[in-house]
Amino acid sequence: MEGLHFYVPNQVLKLVPVPNYHNPKPATNHSLPSFSSTKTTIKLTSRVYYRNRGGIIRASSETMATEKLGIKIVKNPPESKLADLGVRSWPKWGCPPSKFPWTYSSKETCYLLKGKVKVYPEGSDEAVEIGAGDLVEFPKGMNCTWDVSETVDKHYQFE
Repeated sequence: MEGLHFYVPNQVLKLVPVPNYHNPKPATNHSLPSFSSTKTTIKLTSRVYYRNRGGIIRASSETMATEKLGIKIVKNPPESKLADLGVRSWPKWGCPPSKFPWTYSSKETCYLLKGKVKVYPEGSDEAVEIGAGDLVEFPKGMNCTWDVSETVDKHYQFE
């Protein structure tokens, strides 16, 4: 589970697996406190336990997702999740650094192989940053501006 982190304002907790720890309660949806005008949610669908200096906390690297301004992001999903979705068989798209408006006529799910983008949903001055290793879901009807700072290469699927 190397590289799994919880992001807390002004603090990053490095998490390590805790062997032989079990909690019989089923995983549920949990909300983190809102630190800005947007809400961040972590959805837990399976139980994996980790220890930090403050004790044991529960997380699932497989289903950890955040949602900001209507855009859902799973950072570095495991290959098993990508395989279940069939991501590697989806079409590919790429573009060099640029800035352009975009409207989603259908829901899009994409997986960034490389690149870095700031997405500005219409009506917001805030950006959602996505990059290599992110599995991202854009809702149908979203109008936004893509600001590509590093060349993008991604797999995508429209529903």
